[in-house]
Amino acid sequence: MTITVNNVPQLRFPGFSGEWEEKRLGDITSKIGSGSTPRGGNKAYISSGIPFIRSQNVVNGQLNIFDTVFISEETHKKMSNSAIRPGDVLLNITGASLGRTCVVPEDFDQGNLSQHVCIVRIDTTVSNYLVHTLISTQKGLHELLKTQTGGGKEGLNFQAVRAFRIVLPEKDEQEKIAGFLTAVDGKIAAMQRKKELLEKYKKGVMQKIFSQELRFKDNNGQNYTRWQKKNLKAICDKFMVPMRDKPKNLSGPTPWCRIEDFDGKYLMCSKSKQGVDHDEIIRVGLTVFPKNTLIVSCSANLGECAIAGVDLVTNQTFIGLSVNNENSLDFMYHLMRHSKHRLNTLSSGTTISYLSRQGFEKFIVEVPSIKEQKKIADFLTSIDEKIEAEERKLEQAKQFKKALLQQMFV
Repeated sequence: MTITVNNVPQLRFPGFSGEWEEKRLGDITSKIGSGSTPRGGNKAYISSGIPFIRSQNVVNGQLNIFDTVFISEETHKKMSNSAIRPGDVLLNITGASLGRTCVVPEDFDQGNLSQHVCIVRIDTTVSNYLVHTLISTQKGLHELLKTQTGGGKEGLNFQAVRAFRIVLPEKDEQEKIAGFLTAVDGKIAAMQRKKELLEKYKKGVMQKIFSQELRFKDNNGQNYTRWQKKNLKAICDKFMVPMRDKPKNLSGPTPWCRIEDFDGKYLMCSKSKQGVDHDEIIRVGLTVFPKNTLIVSCSANLGECAIAGVDLVTNQTFIGLSVNNENSLDFMYHLMRHSKHRLNTLSSGTTISYLSRQGFEKFIVEVPSIKEQKKIADFLTSIDEKIEAEERKLEQAKQFKKALLQQMFV
């Protein structure tokens, strides 16, 4: 493989030469257009019928039909201009998912489209998969999103989509590249499915554990004692509520953490880029959450929790729970995550949910003996570790593909 310039990629399959040709999307398509809203809006949706594809169905480069709504055959016929076919490239043109694309699978029967998604119907002389891939690359998205319109409301118009420029090789090389990248995508999809299955398994097994349908036994095969109802005040030695003031100086060694810094079970503050020094902690009167504090969100994303991996400070949207020695910290982490729905039912506030310290203190949970707690925690932690390992593999595969795309296209 040679490295040249002038519309030739850095990485190329053997046996191909010559420059790639620049084309505009409008020149290689038979149709570029969006769907529409069925008459009656959401009331037009029915329990089964013709799939009605919305922007949330275009995700991870695939057409996800698991959250699909349906319209009647009659409505579908009235909206025939936005009917989709196998092989169509779908492009989200509004909202937070702007720029996401996928190819309609060959085994897809029939469907229709919302106004937030654009049909890009590619000529048979061009690989639809390659067009989808080129749009979804970082470079492609950057070029496409530069044309967005609408001021505060993000959106793409059809003129911008038609004018989008791509550089393509001859059809034989297109097919070679598409076949290779399809295989890479297949492996990534398999990793994604494995991770999702593990997450589904964990969710199901947690439901059985905390409903006590599934019980662990001691080393002699005997049942542990019955679970007991306790409020959190009986389980925690201390409830730490941060001050409301945000420090002005965020350049010290003690991490300042927010909800977006939560990174898995143990909050190591690996994502936090801000910190507070000792003098600022004293001046503002900040509460330092010591290492191994169970930190629970009491406002935004109520019930989200993590274990402090280091000493840290945070804002008033969290409460710190110091679990006593009669209970397992890891078990309480899993129990609190499982209890998110119940916590939300106790919260107050019209627009923003909030659960006070008193609400946490009175919150009732059922807990087993410390020995069974530890067995449950070890079991659930082992599943978490498998999920995290799959996440790492998945991220590595995505980075591998990203690096390939940077070299395989002009």
